[in-house]
Amino acid sequence: MDTSSLPLTGKIALVTGSGQGIGRAIALRLAQSGADIVVNYRSNKAAAEETLTHIEKAGRRCIAIQADVSQEEDVTRLFTEAAQALGPMTILINNAGTTRDKLILQMSLQDFEHVMNSNLRSTFLCTKAVLRSMMKARWGRIVNVASVAGLLGPAGQSNYAASKAAIIAFTMSTAREMASRNITANVVAPGYVPTELTSTLTEAQLKFVLGATELGRAGTADEIAAAVNFLCSPDAGYITGQVLSVDGGTSIHL
Repeated sequence: MDTSSLPLTGKIALVTGSGQGIGRAIALRLAQSGADIVVNYRSNKAAAEETLTHIEKAGRRCIAIQADVSQEEDVTRLFTEAAQALGPMTILINNAGTTRDKLILQMSLQDFEHVMNSNLRSTFLCTKAVLRSMMKARWGRIVNVASVAGLLGPAGQSNYAASKAAIIAFTMSTAREMASRNITANVVAPGYVPTELTSTLTEAQLKFVLGATELGRAGTADEIAAAVNFLCSPDAGYITGQVLSVDGGTSIHL
């Protein structure tokens, strides 16, 4: 298959938390658009290797690297190993994240800090690590995966909502700082998508979430991946500092 005409041919993309779920779907979609992929995972090596196998079958170069992207030393190692294996990265998808849902009065400081570190601190560390290679190339695409929770602030998710709202603001600052270097930074804010992260929702919570979604259904990982892929494409070269909500209309009344 001739991939020379694909829009992301020659680009190298790092997708954090891409062993499974939305991250895997994003990695596969970018590979289908011609990018070579760095698969990052924290603990599930088998899932990451499955993602790698799918990407290699699509004819793209790929490496899977274990790293906890909330830790600075791990991030440094991740980017060093990735650059040595595939070359400097010019596409970064900050997708890794977690939840520890509780009401504020029941939430410990550890619950709050764990989610902020996993979601927000990782976004900062990875963005800082990739900017020099993007600035040297004078081209870059950063897409941060936030959540409709960062726009709506659901009850029981104060830590998660705060981290995702902060990611949105962080992305806007990144977009302003990097625009002169032809580096764009945008946010995709998914609504409810069935993944391991959302598997703890009760039947009552799920009914409420779907009831608040204008389309009346859950989204899919592939639908989120399509939005991310677009923001990485040449067609999105004039879009930066924006939030693209892929939520079935959940945030339509904002």
